Amino acid sequence: MTQDDFMRLVDSRYRSCCQVMTRKGMEYSRNDDKLHNFKRAAKMLGVTPEMALVGMMAKHLVSILDMVDDLQYRDSRPAPEVLAEKMNDTHNYFYLLEALLSEKSKYRGA
Repeated sequence: MTQDDFMRLVDSRYRSCCQVMTRKGMEYSRNDDKLHNFKRAAKMLGVTPEMALVGMMAKHLVSILDMVDDLQYRDSRPAPEVLAEKMNDTHNYFYLLEALLSEKSKYRGA
């Protein structure tokens, strides 16, 4: 893959992630808090919002690992739309985790 091809892929993924984040933001936010779902899940589970997020993200990572296994052991490739969905979701969970960590640092005076 050339550098230009790689940068086009990165740019395309970023734009796609932003579209998904915008579309799903309305569904998962409440009271103007983009991170509401993770905070609410954390209270339900008795963990931190960051751990709640990691738990939710795990299903996407498992799905990606299964795709890698399928490619390695079965020569089976995921459908492009399935791969795109899992990549978007995983990227977005990392963005959301960074937001939780940044918010926590902000309130601790760091």
